[in-house]
Amino acid sequence: MSEYFAFQWHITDDCDQRCKHCYIFSENNCKSLDSMNWEQMQEVLAACEDFCQVYHRLPYFYITGGDPILHPNFWRLLELLKSKSIPFTILGNPFHLNDEVCRRMKAYGCQKYQLSLDGMRETHDWFRKPGSFDLTLEKIGCLKRAGIRAVIMTTVSGTNIKEIPDIIDTVVAHKADVFAFARYCPTSEEKDTGMTPMEYRELLAVCDKKFKEHEAAGCETYFNKKDHLWTLYEYETGAFQIPKDAKESVIYGGCNCGNCHITILPNGDIYACRRVQNSKVANIFEDRLADVWVCQMEQYHDYDKFKKCAKCELKAWCRGCPAVASGAHGDFYDADPLCWKEVPGYEGGNS
Repeated sequence: MSEYFAFQWHITDDCDQRCKHCYIFSENNCKSLDSMNWEQMQEVLAACEDFCQVYHRLPYFYITGGDPILHPNFWRLLELLKSKSIPFTILGNPFHLNDEVCRRMKAYGCQKYQLSLDGMRETHDWFRKPGSFDLTLEKIGCLKRAGIRAVIMTTVSGTNIKEIPDIIDTVVAHKADVFAFARYCPTSEEKDTGMTPMEYRELLAVCDKKFKEHEAAGCETYFNKKDHLWTLYEYETGAFQIPKDAKESVIYGGCNCGNCHITILPNGDIYACRRVQNSKVANIFEDRLADVWVCQMEQYHDYDKFKKCAKCELKAWCRGCPAVASGAHGDFYDADPLCWKEVPGYEGGNS
């Protein structure tokens, strides 16, 4: 995928549910629902193609919302992407999926469809919508029968941290193709993830053991260690080692914010990261995207500004989650509040 550039494209705010941790309504519960018209959607696609031509990359789209399938031009957009042979993934809800819909999405080139599980039945339905837990598991089968890879994503917080092992078992039992989790990003007046650094490290240890047990049993699910604090955990346990030929001035991994990924909202606003509430850098209908990349986006590339990570030997591979840091402290470059390195009383070591 190294030749691809990822565009997370929110085509509409319209949605069948109001999740308690939704970014769209976190700052304004009474906001109007934004949605692109067809002319704007074509303009956005052209801007992304121009960007990729300038920087010699190929476009990859993550089509989302809201629930993108609710947009009146959803199928028209998929048809346009197919005509240009542009690959894409859809991030949406389970409510409007059936075998016919999934087959149609596959025919237009959909590679993956991401669904969410934010707890076991009672917790998930409290976060999202009554009945959505069972429906989400049911729709994994619809996606797989159509040949679309079913991805399950979990947002981890203090509310559901103890349920993650059971979610893993459930996802494996329903043969999802990919499972990953990311942390809740504090929004509005709520600045606490509900977890301590050591509680989160213990979760990674438990999940690491779970993943290895399922892999040894031959499960079909791929476990995507999405959170960059996995790098710190695996460095401590010996699963990750700093390459001997690593160059000090090179960034090898970690957060892709302003690096090989951007977000476009339904009103055209360009964000370095959707999870960073104040990361608007421009508007795609007012600014050339290719110029934004080497101008406004540069403010997210100063890796020596990281208050904690700049001094860490893992700076080039980890840096935690700046979105969580920004949500908790209001500063993109502040320390990740769940990084346990240098926590008083913790000296590191094997699990």
